[in-house]
Amino acid sequence: MKVPEAIGARLSRIGRARGGGSDGVTAPVRCDRRTKHLAKRLRPGDIAVIDHVDLDRVSAEALLDREVGAVLNTAPSISGRYPNLGPRLIVDAGIPLVDDVDPEVFARVHEGERLTLEGGTLLRGGSVLATGTVQTPEGVTAAMDAARAGIGVQLEAFAANTVEYLRSEHDLIFDGVGVPSVATPMEGRHVLVAVRGYRHSEDIAALRSYIREFRPVLIGVDGGADTLIEAGHRPDIVIGDFDCVSDEALSGGAELVVHAGRDGRASGLKRVRGLGREAAAFRGACTAEDAAMLLADDAGASLIVLAGSHSDLEEFLDRGRAAMAGMFLTRLRVGGKLVDARGAARLHRSRISPWSLLALAGAALPAVVVAAFTAPAGVGYADLLAPRWHVLAEYAYRLTGLFT
Repeated sequence: MKVPEAIGARLSRIGRARGGGSDGVTAPVRCDRRTKHLAKRLRPGDIAVIDHVDLDRVSAEALLDREVGAVLNTAPSISGRYPNLGPRLIVDAGIPLVDDVDPEVFARVHEGERLTLEGGTLLRGGSVLATGTVQTPEGVTAAMDAARAGIGVQLEAFAANTVEYLRSEHDLIFDGVGVPSVATPMEGRHVLVAVRGYRHSEDIAALRSYIREFRPVLIGVDGGADTLIEAGHRPDIVIGDFDCVSDEALSGGAELVVHAGRDGRASGLKRVRGLGREAAAFRGACTAEDAAMLLADDAGASLIVLAGSHSDLEEFLDRGRAAMAGMFLTRLRVGGKLVDARGAARLHRSRISPWSLLALAGAALPAVVVAAFTAPAGVGYADLLAPRWHVLAEYAYRLTGLFT
């Protein structure tokens, strides 16, 4: 697995921020048991302390995007339950990854203090604060191979989760119970759902011309709303728990839909009201990504383009959550309306634009006219073409219609 190019281009700057050279890393330490919350506070070169069993790719990319200097994990980054993708990204980027660190490290260190990581040992001066196991590329490869050997067990668990989800959420999946009505019109329109997940920025960038031409309804799923804003677009709807989305996205005029449980409890509602906004509630045990797709489908969208989401089985298992089984059923429900962003971008690029044809014809027309009317028989050409200009214009109009 390769480190994303946008991240890899910045990794050379991390070494300068470490201050410890090849013998160690000396930098401020920042701690949080929730990786996505910690990523917001990290600065280039920081030592990140997390508690994340089976570090997934999205979380690893978030750490790399913040140019982290080292990662200490109080949990195993690869437990062996399934081949999760995050550790490979970290070690391939040359970032020290230390696993099974003493959980007491969260109480022993102070946010922002400069400490030194030497191998698997975290030091304050000469005092040892915590130790752990350094992950190497060879060790990660061996652990991934062992996890793949037991993937059949995970597939069985995935299938069991799918059946259980179907029992508990069949009224949502098949009848739309819990899906709120929204003011944003989507009947017969394209809808682009942006998730802050795998290759989210690249997906949105690839769809720039598609968005400009088709003007789809833009739905940002939590941090996906910020991805749209960063790319110069304005979300029409923001949906999610609102725990990892900016105030700018929530206050930008988009219609808000808060993801709530079956009991109606929505942790993000308090934040929304604190900003002077109100939000409709989507009730269901599905993920916010599922909720966005079901919302668009229930509102009559003709096509749903999904950007930054999971595209294969390995990525589904990488998230390691029972709720991922719901994504499988949601995709069955949405059916042929759903298109992956990369596929949509390729199809759109291959389509011949009528304006491109007209531009080509317009560029060639002056040369043809000059050649015709400066030739010895130019007067004859003029006499021949003059009464037929309207016929040629009609043919040109019909030709562009074939490609629309």
